[in-house]
Amino acid sequence: MEPKNETQLSEFLLGFSEQAGIQPLIFGLILSIYLVTVLGNMLIILATISDTHLHMPMHFFLSNLSFVDICSTSTTVPKMLLNIQTQSKAITYAGCITQMSFLFLFSGLDSFLLTVITYDRYVTICHPLHYVVIMNHQLCRLLVLPCWIMSVLISLLHNFMVLQLSFCTELEVPHFFCELNLVVHHACSDTFINDMMTYIISLLLLGGGPLTCIL
Repeated sequence: MEPKNETQLSEFLLGFSEQAGIQPLIFGLILSIYLVTVLGNMLIILATISDTHLHMPMHFFLSNLSFVDICSTSTTVPKMLLNIQTQSKAITYAGCITQMSFLFLFSGLDSFLLTVITYDRYVTICHPLHYVVIMNHQLCRLLVLPCWIMSVLISLLHNFMVLQLSFCTELEVPHFFCELNLVVHHACSDTFINDMMTYIISLLLLGGGPLTCIL
């Protein structure tokens, strides 16, 4: 079959299990964990906003991390729950690309925000008397802004690379969400450049860079 791009593919996800008997159990378990995750992070954000004693750099970064956690979880879990409930495993091509975009965006934000939090803790421990002066509100915003910018750029780069690929019809990915590596390796065209870009970005920007800064 000749490779070609499809704007809509009939089967893009396979889900957790083919056994109909355990689907309600999986649905209830995942829904419960999802609600606990969202509510817990929302409480952290509300507490940080409402309590003036928590208007500190550390709590500002934690509230951002909680927001990213909510968004990251909401990128995949609602669609997975819908698929389980409707007994449908299909996702559109555009939906899959969108899901991968937000996954990369919030995954990158997680790494970068943890790096910023580490720097905040370093200043607290090593320069306690100058902490309030160094970690002022303007610097906190300036530290968070590049995290968003870099994460958006990485997400757009990955999207651009995936959009260059050609996919055959009836594409099936053995996962409950559109994971980049699995989607790319189901393409009908050459994926060497995509693989190299994934490794480079993962090692330098999402893994090696933040890890080096934290150490």
